[in-house]
Amino acid sequence: MKVCVIKTSSMGDVIHTLPALTDAQKAIPNLSIDWVVEENFAEIPRWHSAVNRVIPIALRRWRKAPFSIQTRNEWKNYRTLLQAENYDAVIDAQGLIKSALFATRFAQGVKHGYDRQSIREPLASFFYDKKYAISYQQHAVERIRQLFAQSLGYELPQVQGDYGIARHFLHQTSEQNYVVFIHSTTRADKHWEELEWQKLIEKITALSDYEIRLPWGNEQEKARAERLAQVHSNVIVLPKLTLTELAKQLANAKAVVSVDTGLAHLTAALDKPNITLYGATDPKLIGCYGKNQHYLSASSMENIKSDQVFSMLNLLIK
Repeated sequence: MKVCVIKTSSMGDVIHTLPALTDAQKAIPNLSIDWVVEENFAEIPRWHSAVNRVIPIALRRWRKAPFSIQTRNEWKNYRTLLQAENYDAVIDAQGLIKSALFATRFAQGVKHGYDRQSIREPLASFFYDKKYAISYQQHAVERIRQLFAQSLGYELPQVQGDYGIARHFLHQTSEQNYVVFIHSTTRADKHWEELEWQKLIEKITALSDYEIRLPWGNEQEKARAERLAQVHSNVIVLPKLTLTELAKQLANAKAVVSVDTGLAHLTAALDKPNITLYGATDPKLIGCYGKNQHYLSASSMENIKSDQVFSMLNLLIK
């Protein structure tokens, strides 16, 4: 069976789709999936064994220069690639007008998606041939698992979803015990105070020889990591890494502490012990899903203190 999956962004949403692939692969032995995804996240689907082909889309970049020759040529090539196959099913797991307009309607095959009451942007449901009522009152991972099960006609497994990618990264082990601190996120209200990160570093380095590794994605994040690294010699600022390289770092860490960001969901997908810090966001419906996931939440990030995080982290790394 050939299936086209539309889930373009963001990182957390793309990762949330992986357990549905694992379900479908177990239920349909000859399953082959092509996945339309934003170019920045194109590495992620390649980690899952059910994926045959990744079809990158570059809407974020194209909209900056929609009429340039480069954009027109890339759009033409994208459509050619997307329309090269006749699929047994096309599943729009994004549920947005942009995913319906720029991906789902061009794919060849019966189109499946959420119905008007189950979708973020109801107009998108007009592009689907088959529509399903799926409750919002459950985690996003479970919603997508239900969408796949109904679209492809198999019974949803009554067990926790399996991302199916952890084994891809556990080929090497590090002699050095280390933890990773994911300190950066896109929204200001999701940041944890730098002073609290510093206090947490002091507490860990005082009681263990663990390295603390700090990833970063832009110059502002790098500057923060470098400031935190001044607290102790055991704090390492990682070089600029691809998603695959970063996944290897996370997969071999003893534990991770993270703010609410896509890399927290990647950590969950790798089954790593992870403490995620939440302010205004309710983690019950869109928080980190999977094994070994823990969270601390408060009305705002400034109300989460290093003592709380250290107490939880100390139990994970003992």
